[in-house]
Amino acid sequence: MARGKSSNRWLKEHFDDVWVARAQAEGFRSRAAFKLLEIQEKDQLMRRGSRVLDLGAAPGGWSQVAADLVGNSGLVMASDILAMDTLADVEFIQGDFTEEPVYRSILERLGGPVDLVMSDMAPNMSGMNAIDQPRALYLVELALDMAESVLEAGGTVLVKVFQGEGFDKILSTMRTQYGRVQTRKPAASRSRSREVYLLGRDFRANK
Repeated sequence: MARGKSSNRWLKEHFDDVWVARAQAEGFRSRAAFKLLEIQEKDQLMRRGSRVLDLGAAPGGWSQVAADLVGNSGLVMASDILAMDTLADVEFIQGDFTEEPVYRSILERLGGPVDLVMSDMAPNMSGMNAIDQPRALYLVELALDMAESVLEAGGTVLVKVFQGEGFDKILSTMRTQYGRVQTRKPAASRSRSREVYLLGRDFRANK
């Protein structure tokens, strides 16, 4: 019964959400596009010619924004365990990037280091924090491991993190890997959500 009420509340929030309406009106695949656009406006993560890896990319809102920003001279590689409809100027690999064949395929198609790794990954939420938080942090750790493998020295990572147990550990880890680590909470993030984005800049490739 409680789960049904929770689902109904989420559906009402979703369809009443101004960001969902804007995404539909402006042709974006998800409201998440506005989160990335706000961070981009503030922090200038991408420019023409940037090389970007988007983890957990489906349905493609972030990849869509990135492809427009980097232009034909750049590269956007997207990956997800879920299928994603084709996007212009975005290469997509479906599969679990922690599995060796998928990981190798990503590396081969990248053909070299990237300037930005970004992850909007989140687990399917059970509503039980003791279960959801460790799952979410595990995805962050996977994204950071991948970033360590593919980032250019001085590169950038942007990852979604949920505040709570383990958050400080992630923050501490990132501070050993990046020259600057900052927290971002875009306006398009629901105010009651514990999600924030950690932005790591100046990747220390030799650490």
